[in-house]
Amino acid sequence: MTKQRTLKDSFTLSGKGLHTGLNLTVEFCPAPENYGYKVQRVDVEGAPLIDALAENVTETQRGTVLSNGTERVSTVEHGFSALYALGIDNCLMKVNGPEFPILEGSAKLYVENILRVGIVEQEAKKDYLVLTEPLEYRDEKSGSVLRIEPAEKFSVSVLVSFEQSAISDQHAELTDMKDFPTEIAPSRTFVFVRDVEPLLAAGLIKGGDLDNSIVLYEREMPQDRYDRLADAMKIPRMDAKKLGYINHRPLVWDNEPARHKLLDVIGDMALVGRPIRGRIIASRPGHRVNNQLARMLRDKLK
Repeated sequence: MTKQRTLKDSFTLSGKGLHTGLNLTVEFCPAPENYGYKVQRVDVEGAPLIDALAENVTETQRGTVLSNGTERVSTVEHGFSALYALGIDNCLMKVNGPEFPILEGSAKLYVENILRVGIVEQEAKKDYLVLTEPLEYRDEKSGSVLRIEPAEKFSVSVLVSFEQSAISDQHAELTDMKDFPTEIAPSRTFVFVRDVEPLLAAGLIKGGDLDNSIVLYEREMPQDRYDRLADAMKIPRMDAKKLGYINHRPLVWDNEPARHKLLDVIGDMALVGRPIRGRIIASRPGHRVNNQLARMLRDKLK
């Protein structure tokens, strides 16, 4: 029987928040058996806890937001994906603000630090969610379809479709979680140029830059508008007719956006609260539809 696992020791990571722009620190700590994942807002009086479960997700715009009804914490999915893929069942995360730091926009630093401090087996057995029949969530408006099928182990396959031909459709697959540190964890978050303006207007992505995000320019816009957005993103002005990627660092893989979507799926499935034995096939996934599938799986548990 597979045993539950937790961290051998604590580690901390610091950096700015993607949406708030605040300097933030998160500490990942060992936790007892059957504890699951919990986030603690240590900057708030009483240091309240938030259970990391799908039904506690209150927002999904540009990230997964957890809340206990009074306090909230966002941009948690990259840390959770690292914990879940590395088979850690119990962990307490202490954060000194309303979101996890974005770091370099991936799960790489989380994975590196988990492996550095080590993982320890506990006495309690893992309590798997074992599917006996397929389960599907379909969103007609976005065209998203997420399906999970019974399987002996957890795996994820993702298809990402873009509206314009400048960036082709992409596929990514992870059949063995042992490959997560090298094949998925370094993939960075991405944003479309056309979404930057409304996100800034909504008070989001204050800490976003080309060091922690890939920017996709796949729909041509007037040069004057493109110039305004370049100024807002604090990057050099460019030719509005030239579509493609905008980034400081080269892509790690040609399909890096699809790999990051797969990373997000794993992070959002971590909120099911149990290790899953099933194969997920996700077409056009996103945090909102990921959370809907996670809620359906939570209902199965109940």
